[in-house]
Amino acid sequence: MKTMKYVLLGAMMLSITAPAVAQDGTAADVNAMKALIASKQADAKTLKPFINKNKKNAENLTAFGRAFYEARDTTHAREFAEYAMKLKYAPAYVLRGDIAALAEDGGGAAAYYDQAIYFDPKNPDAYRKYASVYRKISPEGAVAKLNDLRAQVPDYPVDAIIGHINYISNNFDGAIEAYDKVPKNKLEKMDIIESAFSAYLTQKYDKGIEMSEFGLQKEPRNSTLNRLAMFCNTEKGNYDKALDYADRLFNKSDSANISYMDYVYYGNALNGQKRHDEAISMFKKALEQEFDNADKKAGVVKTLSDAYKGINDYENAITYYEQYLNDVSKASATDHAGLGRLYAQYAQSVEDEAAKLANLKKADEVYAGLLTKYSDIEDYVAFQRARIGMQMDPESKEELAKPHYEKLVELLGTKADRDNTDNVRLIEAYRYLISYYLINKDDKATAKEFAQKLQEVDPENETAKQVLELK
Repeated sequence: MKTMKYVLLGAMMLSITAPAVAQDGTAADVNAMKALIASKQADAKTLKPFINKNKKNAENLTAFGRAFYEARDTTHAREFAEYAMKLKYAPAYVLRGDIAALAEDGGGAAAYYDQAIYFDPKNPDAYRKYASVYRKISPEGAVAKLNDLRAQVPDYPVDAIIGHINYISNNFDGAIEAYDKVPKNKLEKMDIIESAFSAYLTQKYDKGIEMSEFGLQKEPRNSTLNRLAMFCNTEKGNYDKALDYADRLFNKSDSANISYMDYVYYGNALNGQKRHDEAISMFKKALEQEFDNADKKAGVVKTLSDAYKGINDYENAITYYEQYLNDVSKASATDHAGLGRLYAQYAQSVEDEAAKLANLKKADEVYAGLLTKYSDIEDYVAFQRARIGMQMDPESKEELAKPHYEKLVELLGTKADRDNTDNVRLIEAYRYLISYYLINKDDKATAKEFAQKLQEVDPENETAKQVLELK
């Protein structure tokens, strides 16, 4: 509606004369200028009446410049700012600083903001913008300038500006600390949002809930605050509340641009309530959204795989996990191992022996393939293949586990800096080999050799003691 209004006013401007511009007073001049900008008819001829009439009206001249600035016409914005600066008008210097900042001239912007402060020491906007650009040069200098504002305007919530400076500097802990120094009822809407978002990013979910719920008391239809309340409550496991805020975000918020993350969190909250089928539907909707990064989309595919695993639908879990491995830009060893775990878990979930064996073989193939990509995890691969071998061959008739447990002994038996995980795996390997030589080979001597090695790793191990006592 506002755009249409300006277009109509712009059309009217083409037919009016310069004296007509002046008839409606100050507000009319500013509105007429905005209409002229919207009509794209601003040039030396059409601007001259505005300049002549307002050459001593610094407020209007600055408003004209601000209108051009918002339209990203910095040439005309600079022209009107400089007219107003001749009248020593502080907001004109702020505008000139904004133009410099837009051109990424931080030093020049800070200088203009400093001049604005000189002409109006009680102008909070100038201090705030000075600190915003000067923080890149000297964070300490930015804070010092804000403390000058504190001295000039003692009641002004300076710490809120410090909170914003910290927020845009990615110092989220500092942002929370600063915002906490300001009474909540003195915080602006964006202060509340930045405080809540900082809390979410630093995993201070209780604080995120506190700030978002406070903001929602004033603006219950604020989509950003409903989103943050949903996110933080989901992370805290408050699934009932998370689903309430999800409903508010999706159905009771103004200007809610729903993203894939919204669907993912909605799905996570549904999962938390054991509403798995609805959660899966949300994850699928998430995949229909736009992504600015292929890895983010791959992450949602993995989440969908996990959801199917949660309802023991291993076929779909495996299908989506394989898609994840194909889509992610750089899958880790842990990522690839996850597919092996899925096949092994699938094997445990079926009663049909042929299907069980087929999935165990798939798992073994996955673990074997890891060594072609990650040679430094040979002990992990040996351990996993040994366990898979035991499941395929529990009586060791085909010796499917034996070579892998022997490889573990070879890799870890003489390792000088074994950790607890190494010891656990080595103990399991020795126990298997003791059992194999006693039961399958009736070879007490070899069994005792492994029992002795087992006792060196685990002196109180009962299996080792019993075998060593055999006659």
